[in-house]
Amino acid sequence: MLTNKRIAVIGAGHMGSALAGGMLRAKLTAPKNIVVSRRDERALAELKKQWGVGATTDNAKAAAEADVVILAVKPQVCPAVLEELSPVIKPSQLVISIMAGITTQTIGRKLGQPCPIVRAMPNTPCLVDAGATAVAAGAHAGEKDLAAAEKIFSSVGKVVALPESALDAVTGLSGTGPVYIFMVIEAMIDGGVKMGLPRDVATRLAAQTVLGSAKLVIETGKHPAILKDEVTTPGGTAINAIHMLEAKGLRSVLIDAIVTATQRSQELSRLCGD
Repeated sequence: MLTNKRIAVIGAGHMGSALAGGMLRAKLTAPKNIVVSRRDERALAELKKQWGVGATTDNAKAAAEADVVILAVKPQVCPAVLEELSPVIKPSQLVISIMAGITTQTIGRKLGQPCPIVRAMPNTPCLVDAGATAVAAGAHAGEKDLAAAEKIFSSVGKVVALPESALDAVTGLSGTGPVYIFMVIEAMIDGGVKMGLPRDVATRLAAQTVLGSAKLVIETGKHPAILKDEVTTPGGTAINAIHMLEAKGLRSVLIDAIVTATQRSQELSRLCGD
């Protein structure tokens, strides 16, 4: 599907670089078929050395020569980047955007072409091939286009296909979700240190506990509430900890965080004039 396609990654920061590396590790294409762009020439030189890909500071040049254009820039620079690309984008090109909150309709309007556009929301665990990504097809994108996007993001983790109307909620849940978990891990570490554990030991135990708990949910298929009940013995440590967490509103705080992040994703659409 992508073997002979030329792929441009516009904005090769953490996520863009992760996608380039994932595609190469998965052997979806050859280094000669990928070009990355960003303003930092030193970072570009490092990427070129690491992966053997093409590199340029000229976004328009990278996009003009590609079959697939991945927009991996921040939504705040959306207007400037789309204006830069609009003269070179052709209807035959597949455009994949990971810009939070920016709709496929807006991207198409700014580019001025009826090209197929797929909107995606990955998260930072893509950096270690453990990402969670949702993809959604725009008005001119067909099954083939969506499948190509799924293939790319499958190289760095798990992928689900959803209607575009669900993408803001995905941004609030899994797109922003690593931040919530990092804060939980950090708090667990501090709790361990407070109770006398060395920080390095507390860090290893907390991180492995979160990793193992997530793996248990995924591999058993059990509802988290069932797994929680299975380790909650009468009068034990777990039920006392649960009582404290409920009293402090942990569940409500996390739900509110997802709602707030989702609303911010919806607000970001206005950056491009929606």
